[in-house]
Amino acid sequence: MVKRGQSRWEVEDHLSELAALAQTSGADIIHTFVQERLAPDPAFFIGKGKIEEIADFIEVNDIDLLVFDDELSPAQVRNIENVTKIKVIDRTALILDIFALHARTNMAKVQVELAQLNYYLPRLTRQWQHLSRQVGGIGTKGPGETQLETDRRLVRQRISHLKEKLEKIAHQNQVQRQQRKELFRAALIGYTNAGKSTLMNALTNARVLIEDQLFATLDTTVRRLQLNPTTTILVSDTVGFIRKLPHHLVASFQTTLSEAIEADLLIHVVDVTHPHFEAHVETVNQILNELKIEDKKRLLVFNKVDRLKNHNILDQLRLLHPEALFISAARHIGLQRLRDRLLSLVEDQYEVEQIRLNYQRGAAEHLIYPLAKILEKSSDDQYLYLTIKYDKANKSKISQITAKYR
Repeated sequence: MVKRGQSRWEVEDHLSELAALAQTSGADIIHTFVQERLAPDPAFFIGKGKIEEIADFIEVNDIDLLVFDDELSPAQVRNIENVTKIKVIDRTALILDIFALHARTNMAKVQVELAQLNYYLPRLTRQWQHLSRQVGGIGTKGPGETQLETDRRLVRQRISHLKEKLEKIAHQNQVQRQQRKELFRAALIGYTNAGKSTLMNALTNARVLIEDQLFATLDTTVRRLQLNPTTTILVSDTVGFIRKLPHHLVASFQTTLSEAIEADLLIHVVDVTHPHFEAHVETVNQILNELKIEDKKRLLVFNKVDRLKNHNILDQLRLLHPEALFISAARHIGLQRLRDRLLSLVEDQYEVEQIRLNYQRGAAEHLIYPLAKILEKSSDDQYLYLTIKYDKANKSKISQITAKYR
């Protein structure tokens, strides 16, 4: 449905993306319908006449699936299915289907199931009896409950179980991140299909799956990247963002996105060849706001410059974004400049200093370990000499320790 005030290119771009999502899920696109309305129809989302027109087309062309680009209410889905006599899904259900298709690790599967259950809970009919084998058993059905109430309770129990499971996974991941905390962390973020996985492979030989599909990567991959003989950082590849991403889906993927949330730097990868890449940049910014990490340090990287026919666009972008980098991850163009920039950012964040701790005032070395990496160590009868490398954010704490134990 087209809202009043939407431009034609925006409508076409949204529908093109919906078609790409449907194709990723395995569907063949037969036809596209568009209707302009001031507001959605409470019963059918679009007008009753338009639904009847679509129903006639479906009957003649033997269609078996109807996909809407916006989220539908349970009542709207039911009413549309009653008229069209085929399965009806909305954009959120389609994205969830793709996520389920691409979930590989245990964490991704748990996150996808949690997002699916949160989506389908208000849409329950009587199709969830199988859940009783997972979370039910003797004593799970209350006296006098209808089957639908029982199903809803089973789904809520399953949601609670999955949340507990995710919390355990999140704790394990947090322990792993604590073990790596001495290293600078950069997270690749961006709109889906921007080329993050290609860039990850080009930088680190990570062998991340690359497919010309939306959401080909769901699981976070973390790899070491050696920038020079003495400086190594961690780079993580995260799930791609997309417009109209439902809040509960973002919430379910907090564990995956935690690499981005806790990173020292966000590398925002943009497909500069997309005709509406500016809208993609804005979508990513909105999701970062939702995750409350909009103020985190960012590096804007425009990818696929080798496929750009209009080079005036690059000139304009260089003026608008003087700190941005322009690369082709597939052809390794501009990657050395990216490595040099990363090295510069790391050096800006860390400081190397030699400190002296007086033995006579107590053993203070253990206070330094959580705050800095010890590069060199020596001692004499009175003092312990440490050459340390630390995040500048810890400078005041280290100064307090050295002042107390000098």
